[in-house]
Amino acid sequence: MAATPAVRTLERAEVAHTLHPYDPEHPSDQGHGEAAVAALGADPRQVFKTLVARVDGALTVAVVPVSGTLDLKALAGAVGGRRAAMADPADAERTTGYVLGGISPLGQKKALPTVVDESALAFPTVMVSAGRRGLQVELAPGDLVRLTRARTAPIGR
Repeated sequence: MAATPAVRTLERAEVAHTLHPYDPEHPSDQGHGEAAVAALGADPRQVFKTLVARVDGALTVAVVPVSGTLDLKALAGAVGGRRAAMADPADAERTTGYVLGGISPLGQKKALPTVVDESALAFPTVMVSAGRRGLQVELAPGDLVRLTRARTAPIGR
């Protein structure tokens, strides 16, 4: 299995991580994050989805638990903006270098401002996409925040 930019980022930083491959089938029945939770038998509060939004026109990454949804107003406030809306999927893919359902907060083609929901800090490890549908990576939330230069805020509902 070829390493994704996300995995290479973790390896270069010498960050402890565990890869969790799974069969990503049936994302049409459920979201990609929910498919990962079901396939891995993981806690949906500990598996995080990576969403790309526009805050006052600027692309911004939000990392929130699969068990909840993104609070766009809270995301805008977390980065000092006024209005947020989900980004166009094509813009998200082009800017991050990943496909929908496999967008990782790590190793993006263009580093974007990133906000990780503060609930991640309650766990010893969390899972995020490793940059491909069907591949999650487990790592310490502090490492995720550090490597993405993220801020933490209550952006999930």
